[in-house]
Amino acid sequence: MAEPLFLNSCMHEKIWGGTKLRDVFNYPIPSEHTGEYWAISAHPNGVSTVSNGLYQGEALDQLYAEHPELFGNPKSKVFPLLTKILDANDWLSVQVHPDDAYALKHEGELGKTECWYVIAAEDGAEIIYGHNAQSKEELRQLIQAQRWDDLLTRIPVQAGDFFYVPSGTMHAIGKGILILETQQSSDTTYRVYDFDRKDATGKYRDLHIEQSIDVLTIGKPENSVPATLVLDHMVTTALVANPFFTVYKWLISQTTEMAQSAPYLLVSVLNGQGRLFVDETAYTLEKGMHFILPNTVKKWTFEGQLEMIVSHPNHET
Repeated sequence: MAEPLFLNSCMHEKIWGGTKLRDVFNYPIPSEHTGEYWAISAHPNGVSTVSNGLYQGEALDQLYAEHPELFGNPKSKVFPLLTKILDANDWLSVQVHPDDAYALKHEGELGKTECWYVIAAEDGAEIIYGHNAQSKEELRQLIQAQRWDDLLTRIPVQAGDFFYVPSGTMHAIGKGILILETQQSSDTTYRVYDFDRKDATGKYRDLHIEQSIDVLTIGKPENSVPATLVLDHMVTTALVANPFFTVYKWLISQTTEMAQSAPYLLVSVLNGQGRLFVDETAYTLEKGMHFILPNTVKKWTFEGQLEMIVSHPNHET
């Protein structure tokens, strides 16, 4: 039987986390410092489980390994993507992620190219996106001298903004921002600067200066240019397409019939309510739900008022 895979997932407490995952999405959170909801994940540090149907209770990593037909019989041995919602109640560290080659050699997992859709942002919120160094030598000098104002590029943000963050990009999410992140399935982060703060035990968090200098790219990051198509009852925006994933924003206003054109789709409902019909079975959709439309679901229908972020992998089918 063809059916969507709705998911239950895990929270991660962070030094910079807050309560917006509860306040905005009504998720149960473990503390007042909850930073991340790994909404669709097969990464060992936080695996989603199926909450409905034939595979109810099965972990996503196990399902991916045992039922490749659900995912278009992929070549990849690991589920390649991870969808998160992040609540930055304070600044995240200034950081960078390695590419696949560096991460596989040094960390034993995939690299991390990611992108951010800004769900909400307080007035004056900003991110760090790129740096001003013109060479590796200048990069090292500015880091060692802790000349952060000279090094780091700050950009104001508001709800609805989108940023593409390839591996090698210096970045940090600022205070007061709630984002949905689509990324490669990796948990490798190299911290460059952590605002000289201490954790709950009174210790400074580890920095990774040499690894960061190894993998940081020189030159300004180039953000993607979203392309929007307005259809009868749907507005679809292609936010980014790269070798790893394609990400869309879908705005559904009335009944919309669709067909599978990717190996499978990862879907996150950011706003609204409605229903999903698959083979005449109706599934209620509400704000904060996350699900996969597997390869076995060839056609479906949405109805209602829905705002969704949707992604699919690109480099294996």
